[in-house]
Amino acid sequence: MKTVQISLNSIDKVKSFVNDITKFDYDFDLVSGRYVIDAKSIMGIFSLDLSKQIDLNIHTEGDTTEIMDVLKPYLI
Repeated sequence: MKTVQISLNSIDKVKSFVNDITKFDYDFDLVSGRYVIDAKSIMGIFSLDLSKQIDLNIHTEGDTTEIMDVLKPYLI
């Protein structure tokens, strides 16, 4: 598992983020405080406080280079 910090501070960013990560078969979790939600759930993301940074857990043991390239616009 790999964890990175991201920012999803606009509706357009949330939409494009969900579209980008649904291309991968891995599981992604967003962690904000004590809340953990499925990062592929747009409704779940909108339940978080998007003004704060969010931890993204990527559940894969393989190479994450391709995923990290897709996530560049969201990384802090």
